[in-house]
Amino acid sequence: HRALHSFPTRRSSDLLLSDTIGIELDLEAQEKNVGPFRADILCKDTTSGSWVLIENQLEKTDHTHLGQLMTYASGLKAVTIVWVAKRFTEEHRAALDWLNGITEEKFNFFGLEVELWQIGDSPIAPKFNIISKPNDWSRSVSGAAEKISQGELSPTKQLQLEYWTALKEYLIENDSFLKPQKPNPQHWINISIGRSDFWMNGLLNTREDKISCTMSMRGDNSKIYFNMLQQDKEKIEQEFGSELEWRENPNRIESQIMLTLDNLILKDKGNWLKAHQWFKENLEKLHSVFSHRIKNLNADEYMSESED
Repeated sequence: HRALHSFPTRRSSDLLLSDTIGIELDLEAQEKNVGPFRADILCKDTTSGSWVLIENQLEKTDHTHLGQLMTYASGLKAVTIVWVAKRFTEEHRAALDWLNGITEEKFNFFGLEVELWQIGDSPIAPKFNIISKPNDWSRSVSGAAEKISQGELSPTKQLQLEYWTALKEYLIENDSFLKPQKPNPQHWINISIGRSDFWMNGLLNTREDKISCTMSMRGDNSKIYFNMLQQDKEKIEQEFGSELEWRENPNRIESQIMLTLDNLILKDKGNWLKAHQWFKENLEKLHSVFSHRIKNLNADEYMSESED
């Protein structure tokens, strides 16, 4: 029981559960009321800001918990549900597969069986085995195919979807630690960096033939955080290896730190490998330079310095 309820605690670099399902999580609450039920663990997806609800069951799955999960999904509107149990019955695994097949993309259902492992005299640790998961790639492609057949996707949108799908496959094949969101027909893709209201972007600009990667932030304290990072600009750019474009955007909720590559015609798929390599190299550098910095940002410290 303790093992199940302790996995939001960080290991050496990440959450054990995050590693298993491929989503970086930020713990929001434990034993949180959602409608008539009390959810075990409530988190935020640090990339999208959507809810991730984790329900622990210490025996085999049952209909009561399945009903609770459906209630959570309806109450939270856009959500990822993670059902952890000692053992999944075949009907409950099939139910999750069915839900992943019929629900909109904003709903995702994972089923995980938990084991306790011990190697030699090491401490006992939980291990999660995925029993059911959303098939994001097939959802994206099938959804896009339907829109194309209905004339809803423009050639630019089709290119965007194809490119982000190819980039995600490239990152996986080349053992990148980056975890981009599922591909969509849009000019950007989000990549988590480990804290809510902060994320990285890959950007495509097919009109101006350029690509960009950004370190982005939003929220009530985004301008404070931007200024705190900018105070360390010289050291940051020295670590990164080149100058960066610093966009505070005073009249917008989002601030960005950006790098751009010009004169790259993405309509020519012969240029995609160069774009993949550029994105991988520079997004990984952004993550290396900024991840530890943003985790340590504290707006109260900036306010105190201002008062002094």
